[in-house]
Amino acid sequence: MNKNIKAYLVGSGIGSLAAAAFMIRDAGIPGKNITIFEELPVPGGSLDGGGNAEEGYRLRGGRMLTTDNYECTWDLFKTIPSIDHAGKTVFEETLEFNQKNQSHSRARLVDRNRFKLCVESMGFSMNDRLELLRLTEADEEALGASAITDWLSPEFFETKFWYMWATTFAFQPWHSAVEFRRYLHRFMLEFSRIETLAGVKRTVFNQYDSFVRPLWHWLSDQGVQVQLQSRVTDLDIVQQDGKHVVTGIRYLRGGAEATLAVGPDDLVFVQNASMTDASSFGSMCHAPAKLTKRDSGGWDLWEKLAEGRPEFGNPAAFNSSIPEAWWESFTVTLKDSKFFDAMERFTGNRAGTGGLVTFKDSNWFMSVVLAYQPHFRNQPQGVKVFWGYGLHPDRVGNFVAKPMAECSGEEILRELCGHLNFDYDELMAAANCIPCRMPYITSMFMPRAHADRPLPVPKNSQNLAFVSQFVEVPEDVVFTVEYSVRAAQMAVYELLNVEREVPPIQRHDDSVKVKIDALIKAFK
Repeated sequence: MNKNIKAYLVGSGIGSLAAAAFMIRDAGIPGKNITIFEELPVPGGSLDGGGNAEEGYRLRGGRMLTTDNYECTWDLFKTIPSIDHAGKTVFEETLEFNQKNQSHSRARLVDRNRFKLCVESMGFSMNDRLELLRLTEADEEALGASAITDWLSPEFFETKFWYMWATTFAFQPWHSAVEFRRYLHRFMLEFSRIETLAGVKRTVFNQYDSFVRPLWHWLSDQGVQVQLQSRVTDLDIVQQDGKHVVTGIRYLRGGAEATLAVGPDDLVFVQNASMTDASSFGSMCHAPAKLTKRDSGGWDLWEKLAEGRPEFGNPAAFNSSIPEAWWESFTVTLKDSKFFDAMERFTGNRAGTGGLVTFKDSNWFMSVVLAYQPHFRNQPQGVKVFWGYGLHPDRVGNFVAKPMAECSGEEILRELCGHLNFDYDELMAAANCIPCRMPYITSMFMPRAHADRPLPVPKNSQNLAFVSQFVEVPEDVVFTVEYSVRAAQMAVYELLNVEREVPPIQRHDDSVKVKIDALIKAFK
C-alpha cells in the first residue's frame, strides 16, 4: 500500500529531512514519491553553514549534542552513511571524533577583570536550592503559562549556575517555567558537570556539513525530490467525516503562483514556522537589517492554517514579542592563528575541547566558542573560524558605546577584545566578522498554554502532520535537533501505522546516582 503513497514536505529543516528518511527506511515509501518544498536556495533550514574563506564563513547557530540523550537522532544517523569515511555511519564517525576530542572546559566563566572563575560551586543559597527543587518537582499543569521568574527569586539569576545553564541552553529569566523544568529533568545528567561541559558532544564539522549534507546525499540517492526557492503560501483543507484533509498545496516559484493537487492517500508534513525565520546577516561594516515575520513566509503559513482550527496551535503565543525572543550571533573568519593561539593560552583549552567561554559581566551577555578546526568542509589550511553570540543585544556594550544590534562586525570584535584585554589591531587586523540577527531564535521558549503547540499529528487530521520546534512532544526539550527528529518520527509512524517503536526518552532523572550527583553539586 505504501508504495503508492506520495508525501509532500513543506520546509527542508532537519525535521522534514528526518521525516523523509523515516518514510523510506521504516514505512517503505519509495524516495521518488517524496517531494520537499523549500523557500531558500539550499536545504537544511536552521542547521545552516555557508560561505568561504574570502567572503567569510557564516553560521546562524549550532545545537548542543549529547550521546547520553538524543535517542531518535542517533537512531536515524546510525543508518545514514558517512560521506567522508567509507563503511561508517554518521553516528560512528561522530562518536570516534568525540572520543579523540573530549570536552573539558577550563574557562567556562570569565569576569570583568578577565579572571577565570572557579565554577565547581554553583553559588546557591539555601533559598535558591529550595526554590529550584520546588520548580523541578512541580507538574506542568501547576506551572501553566508561568515564567521562570514566577518561581525563582532575583538572587537566583546571579548564581554561577544560572550564568552557565542560561548560556548553554539560551534561556532568559522571562522564558517558560515549563520549558526550564523540562531541561532540568532531561539534562539532569549534565547538572553535575555543567561547569566543564563534559557531556556535550560535537559533530566533526559544523552541523550543516556533518548532518545535513550526508542526510541529504542519502535522500537524493533514494530519489527524493526538492523544489528550492518554492514558498508554500497555503494549503487547501476540507472536512471529510470530521477529519481535516489536505487536498492541495499552494506555492510561489519564480514569482508564479501554482497549486499542486494532493491525492486522497497522500501525506503532507509542514514545518510550522522556524526559529530562524526573518534572520538577517550583517558585515564588518554594517549591522544586520531588522526584519520581522512579515519578511518570512513560515509564520504566515502557520497563522493561516491555525485560523479557526485550534488543534493546529496558536502561533501568536510565540511570535508576538521579538524583544523577548531574539538574540544575535556572529561568525569570525581569520587568516592566521594569532587569536586562536591567544585564546588557547588564556583558557588552557585547545580549540574543540573547551566549549563556551562566557563573559558573565558583559552587558551583551556574550559567549564565544572555538570549535575543532577545520569547522567547514571547504575551509583551507591556515584559516580559522569561531562563533559567538550575545543574549542581550539590545544593551549598550561595555567597550563599544552602542547596542550590539546596531554594531558592525568590526565593532563586535572590538567589544570581544575589550573583554579579553586583547590587542584588536594585532589579532583582528585581517578578521571578517559576520553578525546575524535572529528575531525569533528563542520564541519556542516563550510562556505558553499546553494547547498552543499542536501535536505532530493534530487531532482529527487525516493526512497532515507538523514537524518543528513548535509541536508538542511530551517530556522532551525544544531548541534541540532531537526535538525535531523525534516529532518527525512520531508523525511518520502514526500516519503510516509503522509498528516499530519510537525510541523512548532515557530517564536519567530517575537514576538514583544521577539524583545524588546533582544533589551533591547543588550543595557545593
